[in-house]
Amino acid sequence: MSGLRWVKSTYSQNNGGECIEWSPEYAAAHDVVPVRDSKVKGGAVLTVSPSAWAGLVALAAGQ
Repeated sequence: MSGLRWVKSTYSQNNGGECIEWSPEYAAAHDVVPVRDSKVKGGAVLTVSPSAWAGLVALAAGQ
């Protein structure tokens, strides 16, 4: 999954904390959401369904 545009969480700060990134363009084109650790650019990529991603975002937002 090289060459993707990754988007960092809006809750992310530049203090080295834990954070994830996702690729919205890939998700829209392939109906699967790639997620990775923002600190390990070349590391593993987890793919989840759009509904699982929506659930994770809602959980993180406390909804």
